[in-house]
Amino acid sequence: MLLLVEILKLLAEIALLCLLGQGVLALLAGPKREQNPFYQLFQVLTRPLLRGARLVSPKLVLDRHLPVVAFLLLSFVWLVATITKIDICVRIGVDLCKG
Repeated sequence: MLLLVEILKLLAEIALLCLLGQGVLALLAGPKREQNPFYQLFQVLTRPLLRGARLVSPKLVLDRHLPVVAFLLLSFVWLVATITKIDICVRIGVDLCKG
């Protein structure tokens, strides 16, 4: 169970960093961000996240707000995974959680 929680937490962290990297790069690159290869890579990596955010969000949420929705949802997943990991580690002993 601990391994599954750690995997979920790691995937959420990677996805959050991809969304954050895409946002920062969008601010830095400005209007020419579509030609930036790293921005294009982030778009490919975050496309499934944005589709998932579209599925769970109401239709009145604009498409330009989907990255924020995805970021908040992933933050919630990360928080739940972290709390679950802490709970498991407290129950089985902190020594067994190391390594």
